[in-house]
Amino acid sequence: MKKILFPTDFSETSRNAFIYALRLAENIGAEVVTLHVYDLPTLSLRGMPSSIKEIYDSIELENFENYKDEIPYLRNIAEENGLGHIKLSNILKHGDFIWTLNHVAKDEDADLIVMGTNGARGLKEILVGSVSGSVLVESNTNVLIVPDEAKYESLKNIAFTTRFREKDYKGLKQIIKIAQGFDAHVHCLYVRTPSSDVNEEEIKKWQKKFKKEKVEFHIVEASNVKETIRIFNKLMKIDLMAIVSYKRSFFQELLEQSLAQKLSYQARVPILTFKE
Repeated sequence: MKKILFPTDFSETSRNAFIYALRLAENIGAEVVTLHVYDLPTLSLRGMPSSIKEIYDSIELENFENYKDEIPYLRNIAEENGLGHIKLSNILKHGDFIWTLNHVAKDEDADLIVMGTNGARGLKEILVGSVSGSVLVESNTNVLIVPDEAKYESLKNIAFTTRFREKDYKGLKQIIKIAQGFDAHVHCLYVRTPSSDVNEEEIKKWQKKFKKEKVEFHIVEASNVKETIRIFNKLMKIDLMAIVSYKRSFFQELLEQSLAQKLSYQARVPILTFKE
């Protein structure tokens, strides 16, 4: 990882996530690119086109001024946390947030997107979801979602959920590298549900492969995966949770949300998703 993309809306939730972006950048020797995306209203072109242009110009100027004021604030956050040496660059764009975020991530060759979230609760997560949940599903880049309740202190315990698939293997290796920089312990969690089909031999194979690493494997029998993960994170005092976000078919997307998306809505700890 050499570049972290940090979208900001100037909120306290966003600024809280900025510290995580800086700490990860320091850990992996990366730079941070801040991004603010704003949208222009749809106005009728009939009647007074010159006035409409003035409105657009005014909105663009206001966003520019706000972003210009935010940059020194972010720099101060870096300095106050002893991270002033992290290289920062800044981008201001207008357009649809998700599309623009993905476009900039591709142009900048970003390895990771770090963003804050207020999440969603209860029926709200079903009816409207959240911007961060949409980013998890629609982005092609690895994403770290930081809930506003998570205040950075240190990363001592990192959870990694797995079903012992080959696709998870790369994700675990990546999280181990990150954990090494923080001298953190990785807790590899497998929730064995009634429909699970992972055999014991595969589990033993993984344990053997990672026996020299600071990795502990936890096999939990349960039917509710999301609730089990929530309880596990609380009991093990998890500071960050990692998960591989799988690609799914169009019809699956219509019928259900991904586990990563569900977890992001009710997260108490940051969630790092690795793309398949």
